Amino acid sequence: MNTMSDIPTPAVHASDDPLVLYGQTFASRLMLGTSRYPSPQVLEDAVRRARPAMLTASLRRQGASNAESGNAFWQLLQTLGVPVLPNTAGCHGIQEVITTAQMAREVFATPWLKLELIGDDYTLQPDTLKLVEAAEWLIRDGFQVLPYCTEDLVVCQRLVDVGCQAVMPWAAPIGTGRGPVNPYAMQVLRERLGVPMIVDAGLGRPSHACQVMEWGYDGVLLNTAVALAQDPVGMAGAFADAVQAGRSAFHAGAMGEQQAAQPSTPVLGTPFWHHE
Repeated sequence: MNTMSDIPTPAVHASDDPLVLYGQTFASRLMLGTSRYPSPQVLEDAVRRARPAMLTASLRRQGASNAESGNAFWQLLQTLGVPVLPNTAGCHGIQEVITTAQMAREVFATPWLKLELIGDDYTLQPDTLKLVEAAEWLIRDGFQVLPYCTEDLVVCQRLVDVGCQAVMPWAAPIGTGRGPVNPYAMQVLRERLGVPMIVDAGLGRPSHACQVMEWGYDGVLLNTAVALAQDPVGMAGAFADAVQAGRSAFHAGAMGEQQAAQPSTPVLGTPFWHHE
């Protein structure tokens, strides 16, 4: 006779465990960038394989290209049917962020915004001294802000305090693919803050994405790791699978680490041989 403890807990599937940001539900916990792909066709195929929650796009970068290629890019995004998350990539000052954000809202007809405010051109590290002020202004202006930040607990808490309903800490500097370089700080951050957190920047392998999802992070945002892979479409699929696997593992609860070996085979019922 089976008892309640004998009945396995059903696995948590994406449809049963949606990502919720600013009250909006997303089936996927993966977001993808749209730059540096070998071709528009590869980008399209990667998006269709991964089925991300959002696609990031930079108004500044696209505006720097010629009008014909820019129009083709917008048409591709519309064809894919994935919500667009405009970002303020390349901005170094608060007023520059505000102007770019307002232009992006007009172009994309969305209040969603990935806030990037760069403080160092070498590491592309966010300007943590100005980031909170910029986020507060944008939220007052009606934006749904997803701020790109470091794993600094105090900065992330201040972003939440001014109204950010989610934060996007990096795992490592943009484009490095090194994975989490400060696991302790990232795990403390996840434990201390109750808002959704999406790891943005620094992930290079699907195993990195799985790891941060196992820690309880709510999603990941990728660009370079997929766009510069030898097979971007295959890598997009691998990351999508890894994100879901990590989320399922988080819900399942990993065993605690042990200091010594523990037998996995039960002793009860095994024959005992006595040698004279």
